[in-house]
Amino acid sequence: MSPLESLKVLDFSTLLPGPYASMMLADLGADVLRVEAPGRPDLCRMLPPFVDGTSAAHAYLNRSKRSLALDLKQPQAIAIVKQLVADYDIVLEQFRPGVMDRLGLGYEALKAINPQLIYCSITGFGQTGPYKDRPGHDINYLAIAGVSSYTGRKGDGPLPIGVQVADVAGGSLHGVVGILSAVIQRQLTGEGQQVDISMTDAALALNGMAGAACAAAGQVPGEETELLNGGAFYDYYRTRDGRYMALGGLEPQFIKQLCQSLGCPEMVSFAQSPEPADQQVVKNRLSALIVAEDFEHWCEVFAMVDACVEPVLKLDEALQHPQMQARGMQVQVPTSDGGSQAQLAQPIKLSASTPQYAHIGRELGQDSVDVLQQLGYSAADIEQLRETGVTR
Repeated sequence: MSPLESLKVLDFSTLLPGPYASMMLADLGADVLRVEAPGRPDLCRMLPPFVDGTSAAHAYLNRSKRSLALDLKQPQAIAIVKQLVADYDIVLEQFRPGVMDRLGLGYEALKAINPQLIYCSITGFGQTGPYKDRPGHDINYLAIAGVSSYTGRKGDGPLPIGVQVADVAGGSLHGVVGILSAVIQRQLTGEGQQVDISMTDAALALNGMAGAACAAAGQVPGEETELLNGGAFYDYYRTRDGRYMALGGLEPQFIKQLCQSLGCPEMVSFAQSPEPADQQVVKNRLSALIVAEDFEHWCEVFAMVDACVEPVLKLDEALQHPQMQARGMQVQVPTSDGGSQAQLAQPIKLSASTPQYAHIGRELGQDSVDVLQQLGYSAADIEQLRETGVTR
């Protein structure tokens, strides 16, 4: 049994935050039905690279989900959604605040049909506040949440992050937590509720220790001023051949192993000092030692040493790393032609169940006929809906 197989999700989201959240739910067994506009497909479907004509991003983010094409600007499409909502547990949407209300598909309207409905909205700034209607992207949410102000090098300014932290860690993961929290509460009360996820709120909360210090003690972090953002020897170091090693061992036992492995035991006391000047002495010494040898040399040196030193791997190298392989972090997901496609696996490991990977992302509207037939529409009805552009 999959842990979420009793849940049915109606997903109106596009691009990354919402689809990543519903992918997690689908991996864990939820029945996810995506509702997409027939004339305005999700831009993720157009994102290269393409594998056998399908965007790799779409194939991954929308795996195991069915696709229903509906033009929500047409009354017949709204009527179909309301029919579906009567039998669904969860609605996930990612429009700007007010859009679903104007369509007649806001929380209050759908709650009247199904009082047990859990309605999750993932937006940049949330459903309230002066910025609720403001557009944005991951970089904007991280900027306004203070994360960017101390993520970078002195003199160079903020550093663009390769992973969409606000979108995924902020929107997707908090969205899943919010939805499942509401599911548990519904089991106790029998009632659903609205879940309001702001990617900016979540990005602010992700400041973690720096946020705690700032809120409680007024300590404002800056670039390379903190223990974990380059203000100490905890940092990346360039090798002779232009690769990098990540040094993270802050505890005394790891510092000792690090300095012994590098042949600089005199640096132990400096590395344990909280003084910025002492930390800079350590960084200068470590930089000079590590840049004197190639990447592979340091990989071999630290492979069997407990010093919290790891190589900075390229993504293709990470996928092939023995640890990732042992953890099954790459899986083969079925394609429509009977083959399979390599994708990143669901990272949650449960002892009583395993993730389900039914198929890669479907073609737009691939399941429209089946869904409409299950609602009682005849072949003639469906053809009429197609002719008028309600579906495809």
